Amino acid sequence: MYDLSLHILDIVENSIRAGARNVRIDIMQNTKKKRLDIIIKDDGKGMDDKEIRSACDPFFTTKKGKKVGLGISLFAQAAHATGGEIIIKSQKGKGTEVHASFNLYHPDMKPLGDMDETVRILRATHRDVTFYYIKHDKYMP
Repeated sequence: MYDLSLHILDIVENSIRAGARNVRIDIMQNTKKKRLDIIIKDDGKGMDDKEIRSACDPFFTTKKGKKVGLGISLFAQAAHATGGEIIIKSQKGKGTEVHASFNLYHPDMKPLGDMDETVRILRATHRDVTFYYIKHDKYMP
């Protein structure tokens, strides 16, 4: 995927498949700390500890009939390529939070992309889901 908005779209689609009715996307950029953080939080079915540990494995998926699950693993790879990281917090029945951090000025940093268009597409195709998109002017870790 060329830009981060496509990764975000893929992760949000996972949230929706997991039954999320509310999805929040936070984007925080701090030029002084040379850091970009993306947090995607949902109220879907959540994951157990084993699923959390396996989520970044491209050969793990919970989708029926599929043998690979590239969404989170590619997002993690994009973060790791910049010296960043991905942290997944989840609780069964409560939802999931995916937090990816990126070194903003690393040569392998992908562009953010058109987040406004990404959110418009999500809202148009999933009318039963409430999306919150916040691009913070002030950095919150």
